[in-house]
Amino acid sequence: MTHSITTARRRTVLRKVLPTIAAAGLGVSGLVGCSGGGDTGGHDAKAGKVAQGADKNAMSRGTGAAKGKGSALKLKTTSGEFGTKAAAAADFPTWGTRWVVHETADTSSRSVGMINKDAAGQDRITADYQVDTGKKACEGSTCSTYMAHITGPVNGFLSVLAVDIPEDSLPGVPVQNGPQQPPQPPQPGGTRAEALQRASTWLTANGGGRVPYSQAKLWKDGYRQDCSGYVSMALGLKAPGTNTVGLTGSGITKPIAVNDLKPGDLLIDAAGNNNTRHVVMFEKWNNDAHTSYTSYEQRGDFGTDHTTRTYGLEPGSEYKPYRPVKFTD
Repeated sequence: MTHSITTARRRTVLRKVLPTIAAAGLGVSGLVGCSGGGDTGGHDAKAGKVAQGADKNAMSRGTGAAKGKGSALKLKTTSGEFGTKAAAAADFPTWGTRWVVHETADTSSRSVGMINKDAAGQDRITADYQVDTGKKACEGSTCSTYMAHITGPVNGFLSVLAVDIPEDSLPGVPVQNGPQQPPQPPQPGGTRAEALQRASTWLTANGGGRVPYSQAKLWKDGYRQDCSGYVSMALGLKAPGTNTVGLTGSGITKPIAVNDLKPGDLLIDAAGNNNTRHVVMFEKWNNDAHTSYTSYEQRGDFGTDHTTRTYGLEPGSEYKPYRPVKFTD
């Protein structure tokens, strides 16, 4: 958007008198590890390896901030277990007081924190991607259709109206979805049926075809395109998803007996390395004898699959059954 001197002054006034929300009725979207190296047919990456081995580099340039401010935009790249890729993190100044940071890209979702809660413009946000919702929101004479996923000072979703720049989107920050593909971020909690429904969406999400497998890439909804990223998406965990080992954590799942498997439960092989670890989501038993089951999975060299499996049913199998603790049924 363009701003006149009058607009800039109006924003200066607005930041002092508007206590809360940046936008209403926006629907928006939400990035790291499981299975395999790159696009190969393996399974998962070791927990903590990124933090230990990542080589991070940064370069910066000016954004031409509003009112002549020198806003430093930092574009970062990382290299590690998921390969070299753009981290797409950028820092921006904020304006106004009491801007709500939402849990999901839906502005009706609960608040996970505030920025500028004590003094106007005291915070800077770090954004890693943004979404053009196609739905204009305005505050005074300032409008935007964008919402940004931010990682600091609070992790969540924030209207771009809260950012002190003259544009209606964040310069240098990638847009993951357009107005023709409004993102549908998973909600916290939920039922088994909802998890299975989300899992099924990747069977046709790629122009009617399955989502391709990759440990390094993110799908349009912000989740990693590997087995654990896929299951994280289905369970509504925070994007880009945890890794396979992380899915066995007590805050996400609990161990159960094989014969107790119900729709939406998981079978996880957390042993070995990123070429052997794997996770599938159980849908149903195929027979009363429990000799096979149907499951959803994201597998190497193929992509999203819905097929018969016997993982975890053989004696001594590395696959162990787990139940997500989030289910309400």
